[in-house]
Amino acid sequence: MNVRRALLLVAISPLLLLDLLSSQPPKQNVDLLVTGGTVVTMDGDRTMYDDGAIAVKGDVIAAVGPRMELESKYSAPQTIDARSRLVLPGFINGHTHVPMTLLRGLHDDVTLNDWLYKYIFPAEAKNVNEDFVRWGTRLALAEQIRAGVTTFADMYYFEDAEAEETKAAGMRGVLGETILDFPAPDNKSVPAMLAYTEKFLKRWQGDPLIRAAAAPHSIYTCSKKTLQDSAALARRYHAPILIHTAEMKKEWDDSQKKNGMSPVQYMESLGILGPDVVSAHCVFVDANDQKILAQRQVGCVHNPSSNMMLASGVSPVAEMRAAGVAVGLGTDGPAGSNNDLNLMEEMDLAAKLAKITRMDPLALNAKAVVEMATIEGAKALHMDKEIGSLEAGKKADLILINLQNPNTVPMYDVYAGLAYALKGSDVETVVIGGGVVMREHKLLTVNQEAAVAKAREYQKRVAASLGLQ
Repeated sequence: MNVRRALLLVAISPLLLLDLLSSQPPKQNVDLLVTGGTVVTMDGDRTMYDDGAIAVKGDVIAAVGPRMELESKYSAPQTIDARSRLVLPGFINGHTHVPMTLLRGLHDDVTLNDWLYKYIFPAEAKNVNEDFVRWGTRLALAEQIRAGVTTFADMYYFEDAEAEETKAAGMRGVLGETILDFPAPDNKSVPAMLAYTEKFLKRWQGDPLIRAAAAPHSIYTCSKKTLQDSAALARRYHAPILIHTAEMKKEWDDSQKKNGMSPVQYMESLGILGPDVVSAHCVFVDANDQKILAQRQVGCVHNPSSNMMLASGVSPVAEMRAAGVAVGLGTDGPAGSNNDLNLMEEMDLAAKLAKITRMDPLALNAKAVVEMATIEGAKALHMDKEIGSLEAGKKADLILINLQNPNTVPMYDVYAGLAYALKGSDVETVVIGGGVVMREHKLLTVNQEAAVAKAREYQKRVAASLGLQ
């Protein structure tokens, strides 16, 4: 600084200096500031801020950037200190059946076909009612929030009750009412299922947290007419269509024999596929199928634990991604086909399963599976304009992961740490739509103790109904 400038500064009166300072623009009011963490945005450039911050107003993100910049611009009545933590978009569980928490471990180590027809369908027929769905959902919401899941896509029965519980917990759900060609626990005929689904779609239109969907179960449990009527109903209400697709070899073989084409090609021939469809599994999909899925902008959801546990096969995830298919991650149901709802475990398994089946350590890397759990998962659900990354204007769904535990250090690469070292139990705080649903491991919107106690009661009831006691 030269002498002339120094003398000029000294000559400025205190009143003038105060006036200059007061001319700075006032801070903008927001509802929540998350400051000081390593912010992993998952935006288009995969931007990270080592000392970052997020400003939240209402249920959306107002700004993301360096901490000092945001702290100079915004003030909030609530602040979360994110130092020594990763801040990420909430994880997206793209396929599950959450009330099945109450059937967890009922019968394992069998084929999918036997598991469904010999054990699960009979158990559901004897036990599933609205109360079962409510308590199973509460247990699952607690489990998912604890593992950093902020959005999940579900297919089950009494979905209206499940939607009520999900909304009460402040969680985001794409919830599909299951449609079958045989009696289900909530509706005993296809017309009744379609009528229930239509009421369900009407009720939840425009809800900020719940996206109601139609969920024809699969091509092997639904006739051509049921599949087409379900899709037509969903499209009448601009609702998503959730369906199991090409999950097992038997499904592929039966479709070739009966329809003369693959499951994907059969669905295409019926006019089912489109940019509103979320296809779970996609294990038996060849290059032609992948091309169709990409052209129709169908989202696919990879469920590595489920496909491994039921020995259904391995989805060609790397090939689908290369073909332009949006591929997310799912746990599948927490009974028989997985038994937990930990999406971080699915990240780890997805990467390693691709590597070993292709005998290529580069087949699916850590960054790719983190994408599948966040922004690619949002694309698979056709919701990437709302969720999946931390960007201004998107929903304020975010999680904080504590980096103070032994398994979290050192961390030379964030994506590798997330995929291979960190655990669902490392998730500390969860924010959904701007609302804090878990703070420092304490659930704020679900009564975990009551849900656990009720699950133990249901264990006795289910076992007695099947003569297992």
